[in-house]
This record gives sequence, structure tokens and C-alpha cells, in this order.
Amino acid sequence: MQNVDVQEHLGEKIPLDLTFATSKGDSVTIRELMEGDKPVILNPVYYNCPMLCSMVTDAIYTGIKDLKWDPGNQFEIITFSFDPDEDTPLADSTKQVYSEKLGEDRVSSGWHFLTGRQDVIKELTQAVGFKYEKVERNGEYAHSAAIIFLSPDGTITRYLYGIKFDEFQFRNALYDAADGEIGSAVDKVVMYCYQYDPSSQSYVPVAWRIMQLGGLATVLILGIFLGLLWLKEKGSKHDRKLNN
Repeated sequence: MQNVDVQEHLGEKIPLDLTFATSKGDSVTIRELMEGDKPVILNPVYYNCPMLCSMVTDAIYTGIKDLKWDPGNQFEIITFSFDPDEDTPLADSTKQVYSEKLGEDRVSSGWHFLTGRQDVIKELTQAVGFKYEKVERNGEYAHSAAIIFLSPDGTITRYLYGIKFDEFQFRNALYDAADGEIGSAVDKVVMYCYQYDPSSQSYVPVAWRIMQLGGLATVLILGIFLGLLWLKEKGSKHDRKLNN
């Protein structure tokens, strides 16, 4: 376990020209999957993992199933195997599991399941700081439970850890990764009130931002109230002049 860890490389860019195989066996680069200026959720796994990998991938499914944004439209998900011995049929069978859960349209357009060569895998996992170790006695891998968020240009913007991610965490992390370019006006107001706290590894409310918005709302409400009073008074004066 000494070599199993995640070293955060926030603000660094991943190599986008790395070539992997899709679940259909076609060659594709990370850059090609990121076309369209969308943020990306990067999900390192190995498909034959007996427990943890499927739990993390299930957590992604749980986090996005009720999200208003869709894979392929507002963001992309790239699940890739860090086991070079895993092949395309295995990636495709895993993809079918989530196609049945989430819907064929949502998965086929924006959730990619990849396999690759050892050198390519090593370069990508090192770029994001994801460290794992093969356990020779049983052929399994020791690794952490983490997903990585990337901006449209491949910059690492956020890490989320564990086996449970809620819709709110995903919205905030994707919003940060997209630099505010996705979401409605209401989403942007809500997300403005929250900030990622590295110590708790979650999004927490920011008091001064909430106070700012509260003050702005008070000023707007007061302005509307005074404006209505002024209009009412103006109307009353006009009526008195007509009566005189």
C-alpha cells in the first residue's frame, strides 16, 4: 500500500494526444473525446476489479442520473482501464451495464470506456497523480477511490474521493471545470454560495458570498418597494389634479 495514493496535480494539464482503444476497438485520443469544449470526468478503473472500481463507477452513475445536464451535451465521462491486459470486449461489456442503467442514448453519446497500452496508461495516471500497485499473489490491483475533473483544455480542476457522490457535488465540480460556462442562472447563483474545502473534500457554504447575495436581494426588494410607492404617490397626485 506504500505506492498506492493520489497526488493532486491541480492546475496541471494532462497530455491530450494519448491514444486509447474505444469499447468498439477504434483508436481515439483524449483530445478527440474532448472536442466541443466540454468538461470531463476522468474515471481510472480496471474492469475486472472485484469491488472498489465498480463502486466508484456506480457512484458516478448515481451522481449523474438525476443531473439536468447530460453526458455528451454538457460534459464527457472517460472511464479507462489501468490494466494493460484488459481488452475491448471487456470494456464494451462494462459499457453495456451502464447503458442499461442510464439509457443507451446518454451513455453512447458521452460516456467512453477505454483500454490502452502500458506506456499510455502510465503517462495518463502519472499526469493525474493516480498511483496503484499490482498485487502479484492474486493478480488484483491496490488503488484509491477517486475521480478527476478536467476543464475543456485538459487542466485538472478537482478531485473527488470515495464511493458516494451526490448530484450537488457533481454540479459544483462540473461547473468549476467548465469555468461557469454551463448551468442556468439559478444554478450559477446557488453555486456561487459554495466553495470546495480541501480539508473536508467537499463543497461548503461560503458565509460572505451568501451575505453578499442576501444584501443584493435586500437592496433589490427595497428598490422595487420604493419604486411602487413612488408610482402610487405619483398616480395619486395625478388623480388629485384631475379632480381639481
